Amino acid sequence: MTDRPDASGKDPASYEREHDRGGNFAPYDKPEWGSDVMVDVLRGLGLRYVALNPGSSFRGLHDSLVNYGGDAIEMIECPHEKIAVALAHGYAKATGEPMAVLLHDLVGLLQGTMGVYYSYIDRTPVIVLGGSGPAEHDRRRPNIDWIHSANVQGEAVRAYTKWDHEPRSLPSVQTVLARAHRIAMEEPRGPVYIALDAGLQESPVLEPVPLDDLPRLAAVPSRLAPEPQALRRLAEMLCAAQRPVIVPSYAGRDPQSFSTLVDLAETVGIGVVETHWRLNFPNRHPLNVTGSTALEDADCVLFVDVKDMGKPTQKLDSVTRSIQSKLAPGTTVLDIGFNDVGISSWSEDYAELLPTDLQITADTAVALPLLLEECRRLVAADDDARAALRQAWREDLTARHDEVWAGWRATAAEKRDEVPVSTSRLAEEVWAVVQEHDWVLTAGTAAEWALRTWDFDAPHRHPGKQLGTATQIGISLGVALAHKGTDRLVVDLQPDGDLMFDAGALWVASRYELPLLVVMFNNRAYYNDWEHQERLARQRGTPVSRAHIGMAIDTPAPDFAALARSFGWWAEGPIEDPDDIRDAVRRAAEHVLATGTPALVDVVCQPK
Repeated sequence: MTDRPDASGKDPASYEREHDRGGNFAPYDKPEWGSDVMVDVLRGLGLRYVALNPGSSFRGLHDSLVNYGGDAIEMIECPHEKIAVALAHGYAKATGEPMAVLLHDLVGLLQGTMGVYYSYIDRTPVIVLGGSGPAEHDRRRPNIDWIHSANVQGEAVRAYTKWDHEPRSLPSVQTVLARAHRIAMEEPRGPVYIALDAGLQESPVLEPVPLDDLPRLAAVPSRLAPEPQALRRLAEMLCAAQRPVIVPSYAGRDPQSFSTLVDLAETVGIGVVETHWRLNFPNRHPLNVTGSTALEDADCVLFVDVKDMGKPTQKLDSVTRSIQSKLAPGTTVLDIGFNDVGISSWSEDYAELLPTDLQITADTAVALPLLLEECRRLVAADDDARAALRQAWREDLTARHDEVWAGWRATAAEKRDEVPVSTSRLAEEVWAVVQEHDWVLTAGTAAEWALRTWDFDAPHRHPGKQLGTATQIGISLGVALAHKGTDRLVVDLQPDGDLMFDAGALWVASRYELPLLVVMFNNRAYYNDWEHQERLARQRGTPVSRAHIGMAIDTPAPDFAALARSFGWWAEGPIEDPDDIRDAVRRAAEHVLATGTPALVDVVCQPK
């Protein structure tokens, strides 16, 4: 940035400080440029934030967002396009509302593709916008506009977005963006990509572009309801079962489903085996039998908005890749969800097809309350014998729940004083601090030990578990942004390997004062893959001692606390003594809650 004053007589640095974060900068009265019209449409869609890494292909839109739009849509600058998309992904998971992302031309789109793909498989509504062209070749800058442009730019992400388009005129911007918003928000949700031609952005507005119809154009249609007769039949089959179990996945995207599933489980007497793709059911509820043998003993399993029925119901031998079903022969299999709605012919995230006895295509946000009412009616007609059977299964499930939790506590107690810090001890010490506040866990669960230790008693506690490596810190930024200003303590149990991919993400949290407490789950390894190499070495008889090659994050070991401080964070560590964790986390939490700015505690842990 130059030190020379701009046309206002102010130096650019002071201008940025005054106007880039919450300043009172008045927008123009009417649109003068094509990008002004685009900003009016984006504002009309109710978008609050746009994440970006700078790019010249949307310089017109950038100027309009800053100067014409004022602060109506806050700009979140990111050091990489993938981080920008992941941030929007996390925000959408936590709020259920879409966030915009700006990606520079073809090259920025290619940088952001992994973020787009993970948003797609995780069903989050992200509105990805990209500069393109100009399409008019005589307006292109030599070389640079050519190598950064593509013929039909959306082809790069068409296989893993719900829709893509490129408006060719200013009047069509309204209808294209309105349709994009609808499609992103219609269930099952997902990302969309709209290329905004650089020439169109920078063209003057010659004729007014009415936006009076935008609210009606962008309105999201009603949810997909179940067929009544099929739902009634499913309720009868579920209530007739003697040992029913529910497996939910994405139902928890609707916060009301959290309590509805509790009511359904308690009314009928159903065990619940969580998948954690969203927070569907309280982990400490006595009917939560995750980790038990309830599925093996069930005579009826109801899947609730589950894409992959195999993972929770199959036993895997990782070395031989052999699979065996946990379900007993003759188990009744029921399903409510989107089934083949929106199925991809490219991504195979839909997993293996399992035989079912009855499937209902519906949005579970609509179907679950209706199913609950049907089941209440049927249970009310129970005779004494049927009521006794139902109660016996409830008591059996409660005993299984208690047994599983007792086993987890025993394992944690056995490893409590180990050095490096055991994963269970890490979860325990962080929970001792976190439980004193209204808290949110962003993504990672420290190898599921948070789920075995903490009390997930409300739907906002957790937007869903982490996805693959190189996704978590970006998603965590978005979750923290979603809860900014709520006085909630937003906690990220952050794997070291994931942060190594996107260390620059730490700058975003500091720059935008996100209330994020990061506790490093630092095992100094890409251990998920290391473990695979150990299994294969044992099978093949090769040295297990060499499995670490290409897997360790050591020699040198990264100093994550120093890294965080270099980006303006409060930070402490590395901590190796388990007795030192709690006080450090408490100091970090106090900093986050007092200042609204991020803090990091680096804890050196065992691999699992």
